[in-house]
Amino acid sequence: MKVREFMTENPQCCSPDASLREAAQYMADCDCGEIPVLDSQKRPIGVITDRDIACRAVAKGKAPETTKVSDIMTSPAITIGPEQTLEDCCKLMDDNQIRRVPVVDDSGACCGIVAQADVVKAANESDAAHLVEDISRPNSAASRASH
Repeated sequence: MKVREFMTENPQCCSPDASLREAAQYMADCDCGEIPVLDSQKRPIGVITDRDIACRAVAKGKAPETTKVSDIMTSPAITIGPEQTLEDCCKLMDDNQIRRVPVVDDSGACCGIVAQADVVKAANESDAAHLVEDISRPNSAASRASH
């Protein structure tokens, strides 16, 4: 199965200059926990997660109205292509300990996003259980554990 078959197309994205309040509002409006952060060419330069906002901003007393997404986003963005396989996606998510991954087209522009829940729906029961277990395991060395 190809990523394009189970990804969410045209996800909500934001610019690095967006405020944390704007990013949080996008998450609330779209019921999601991660927003790809795009450059002017629509290429992901990072991601902002609900956990980034909570741990890197709110917990440190940063003002959501004036703090920019670029100040706390996770960068660089780890991405996948729409023609890659479910197995490729699972491995990427597992290797990087991430629960969501932006999908980029041949030009590098964001065209979708895959969440752990999308993979679980697409995978067989055994593979889905292993993915959830692998991504959720504690890993203090993982630099992207906030996803």
